[in-house]
Formats: sequence, C-alpha cells, structure tokens
Amino acid sequence: MTSAPPRQNLGSRARSLLRSALDEYADSPQAAGWLRHHLDRFDEPLRLAIAGKVKAGKSTLLNALVGEEIAATDAGECTRVVTWYSDGPSPRIVLHPREGEPRQLRTRRGEHGGLVVDLDGTPPETVDRLTVDWPSSGLRTTALIDTPGIASLTADAAGRAGEFLTPDEAPGQADAVLYLMRHLHAADARFLESFHDRHVARATPVNTVAVLSRADEIGVGRLDALLSARRIAERYRTDEKLSTLCQTVVAVAGLLALTGRTLRQDEYLALRGLAAVDRSVTEGLLLSADRFVTPPPSLSAALPDSVGAEVRAALLARLGVFGVRTSLSLLRQDPSTDAAALAAALVARSGLDELRTVLDTQFTERRDLLKARSALLAVELVVRREPRAGSRALAGEIEKVFAGAHEFAELRLLSALRSRTVTLSPEAREEAERLVGGAGSRTAVRLGLDPEADAGACRVAAVEALGRWRKRASSPLSDRATADACGVVVRSCEGMLVSLTSP
Repeated sequence: MTSAPPRQNLGSRARSLLRSALDEYADSPQAAGWLRHHLDRFDEPLRLAIAGKVKAGKSTLLNALVGEEIAATDAGECTRVVTWYSDGPSPRIVLHPREGEPRQLRTRRGEHGGLVVDLDGTPPETVDRLTVDWPSSGLRTTALIDTPGIASLTADAAGRAGEFLTPDEAPGQADAVLYLMRHLHAADARFLESFHDRHVARATPVNTVAVLSRADEIGVGRLDALLSARRIAERYRTDEKLSTLCQTVVAVAGLLALTGRTLRQDEYLALRGLAAVDRSVTEGLLLSADRFVTPPPSLSAALPDSVGAEVRAALLARLGVFGVRTSLSLLRQDPSTDAAALAAALVARSGLDELRTVLDTQFTERRDLLKARSALLAVELVVRREPRAGSRALAGEIEKVFAGAHEFAELRLLSALRSRTVTLSPEAREEAERLVGGAGSRTAVRLGLDPEADAGACRVAAVEALGRWRKRASSPLSDRATADACGVVVRSCEGMLVSLTSP
C-alpha cells in the first residue's frame, strides 16, 4: 500500500471555494451576501446552539457553562426567543425584530448580579432574535445560542426553534448543537433525526452532542443519583440508533453545576448551619421538596433560626434536593471545607467538567471542520438555487471536497463503526474510533496516550498503530468494506506521523 499524499487543509479549501463562488455570483446581491456571510463566519467564534424540549434545563446549563446567570431560567417571554450570547467589552442587549431595525434594550442586573432581559413589551412572536454581549472568557471562543423548547406547548416558539436549527434546505446558523434530554423520548429522536446531516458527512453526527440533563432527578435526589444517570448515559452511548445521531451522551446535573459556579457566601453559611443539625433531622427534611420547606413541627423545632423557611426555600431553588443533600454530605465529611472548596466539589460532582472536556474535543478541536461544513453547504445551496454557467464546476469542486477530504472520510467511518456496519472485533472497533478522532482530534488522544505525551512517545505509538492497521487493510480475510475502513485508519495514522515529523 502506498503512502497517502500530504493532507490539504480543509479550511483553506472551503475558503477558496467560497471565494470562487463569490466571483461567480458577484452580480447577485442576495447570493453574494450569503456567501460573504459564510466567509466571515470562518473568523468568528464557534456557534454552539443549546436545544431540547421545554424544561430540559437549557438556560440553566448555558449559565453553568458561562459561570454567570445571564440567561433567563423561568418560563417568561424571553425563553420563547432565540437568544445569542457572545463575549463583549460591556453588557449589551439588542433586539432584532422580524421586521424593522434592531434596537438596543435596557441592560440591568438582578438582585444577585445576574442579567435581566426584558422585551420591553415587544410580543415574542415578532422577534427574530436577541443578541447579548457579556464580558466572559467562556464566550471568547464559542458563542452560545439559547433556543426555545422543541415540542413546546406554544406552537410559535417550537416553530422558531425548528426554523433556526433545521431550516428547509439551507444550512443552520449554528455550527454545532448541544441537545438536552431528560430521557430519550420519541420527540428527542425525531429532532435528532431531522438535524442529522445526511449529505455533507454522509450520515455522520459530527455536529451534535446529547446531554442527559437534570441528571440528579433520575435518582429522585439520592446521593447516588448521578451514578445512575451516568449508567443510563453509557447505555445510550452504545445504543446503535442513538450513536448514529450524536457524537456521545453525557450526564450533567445543570442546577448543581450552576450553583457550584456561582455559590454565594450566605448560601454556604446556611448549608453549614444545616450540616450542624442532627443527621436524622435533615434526612427527615429531605424526604421531599415540600417537607424541606414546610416540615412538621417536630423537625422545625430542631432547626436554628438562621435556616428558616425562606432560607431553605432559596437553597432548594438553587440546589434542589440532590444538591442540598450532597452539600451536607461534603460538609460533614470535612468540616473544614470552605466556600470555594465546596463550590469546586459541587461542580466536580455535577458532570460539568466532563461535558466541557467533550465540547473541547468534539467541537472546539474540530472548529475548522465544522466551519468548513457550514461553508460547503452554503455554496451548495447557492449553486442549486441559482444555476448558471459556472455552477457545474463549483458543484464538482464541492463533491471533490466531500469525497476527498480525509476529515470527512474519518467522520463517515465513525458513523459506520458506531452503527456496526463495518465488521471488526470490539477491541479493533474501539481503537479505530479513537484513531480517527472519536475521542478527540489531538494526536496523543487518538493514539490512546496521555494528552501531554511528548512527540517521541507519539511517534512510537503511531508507527505501531500504522503497522497493525496496514496488516488489517491487506488481510485476505477482510471484505471490501472492512479493507476500505482499515485504509481510512491507515491514512489517519500516516497523517499523524507526517505531523509529528514535520518541522
């Protein structure tokens, strides 16, 4: 088997194709504007939309990712509008109506410093989107987009979410989607199927990660609730149908994550006060949310004045039963735990760190691929809607990129491996997924090494992997599909060796 030629940069090919299309359609204001918009998108932060059914915890998780309360979490009018959150020098909210000019809204903070968004009497159905600038390091590389609930009771809100995420024919405005679900219901599967990219990556879930949100509620607030949720997420990850619709599934307790990242001193002191109460009393309180706020007199009498009903209600709203129980357990295990240590422990237990790692490996590291995907779809749409003399050549170039770019070949193989359409042993399938970037695109991660492994260790591992997969590719026992799949892995190994030996 001959070595693969040096890889061409997919992002450069997509940019070049956009510029060629701009030259071809320079006399069409609509087409040229559309293409220029997608060329500009290459230099913008990654666009990550957060989607899911009503009450899936979208805004709560967005706030947890940012580390501040900037998205409305109640059922108010703002949750019925697509809202973009980007890093900016100062807080600013702009309303973009469906008709008319954008206008800036008043910016104000709530009691605890969070952003309050008020449509100022504008009916939500007349709003195209809100854009919110907020100074945040968490928004510098990724713009977050909060969407109305899928399958919303309000048909208009659900329609706006569908229109934004899965527009007819045109590529969506988001580069990637974080889809939240409490369990896998029929509506969730239908949405994932509708968002599934059947063309660019030939049926690969390159741009979707699913989150088993509100994971603490699965175990009815028990201390082992998140363990149960993680087992369910693992089962979903290996489900043959779901694995073809999203990259992976992660369990996250969004409320716990948000409160951990924004824990206040008064909340910490209230939790310390509860932790000092006899365990039998607090266990009696935590039998239900109602009982925690309005306990029977026998339990209420055992509580200090510092944790009265109003304080307990506030703790319940911020932490839920699971979060309160977890906090008390942590404080009792180590009475010297301060507010910062408690906050860090809550975040660690919430699953947020795992989700952020997944977003980094599946989306941030694949930024150029996701941007190129959007760009190629944009050019394809123009070519299809406004055919002209140069359209056939552009369409041919698009197909060449789809068929020839190794990044897309890797994605097609990932889909085939996860849907079990390629015959490999479980061990070989797991290694193949990793080598083509299923666990992340960094070389050390692909090779199964520590992420900080040096180039020498990576070269040794890459040479060993290349030898194994060349043998599989040339084995007379391999059918054509398996040999082709092994060939893709071989090219991935060769590409890693090239990158490791390049100056």
